[in-house]
Amino acid sequence: MITVNTATQMFDLGLLLSKQLRAGDLILVNGPLGAGKTVLAQGIGNGLGIDDVTSPTFVISRVHKAVLPMIHVDAYRLIDTENPSLYLDDLDLDLENSVTVIEWGGSESARLNDDRLEITIDRSNDIRQVEINAIGQRWNGFAL
Repeated sequence: MITVNTATQMFDLGLLLSKQLRAGDLILVNGPLGAGKTVLAQGIGNGLGIDDVTSPTFVISRVHKAVLPMIHVDAYRLIDTENPSLYLDDLDLDLENSVTVIEWGGSESARLNDDRLEITIDRSNDIRQVEINAIGQRWNGFAL
């Protein structure tokens, strides 16, 4: 568990994570509204050389071009749909050549890659507790 006291610390956590990322990586970020999911994605993007990461809530996904591109998806609007997996597939994401960060990424997103980081942000109070679960062979030995 990682304690995060400020938005700057959440951004820095994203920066730290970005140093270990490569094409094909999938990161699922979950937590309540206002937990810092987008700030974490901004830190990841910044570490990849991308400085214009904003929440894709209304457009669902954004592709950020860089040496290592980042796809940023907000699946919030897909959660209550009849078939979120179908809508996610319709986005036609280039998962193999990009780092993909999915906010509100549940089981429909987890099926996209057996190897992934699942990040949960608990903001029961003003201090966020961040849990990172490294899943799959790609992440064997993962440590920050």
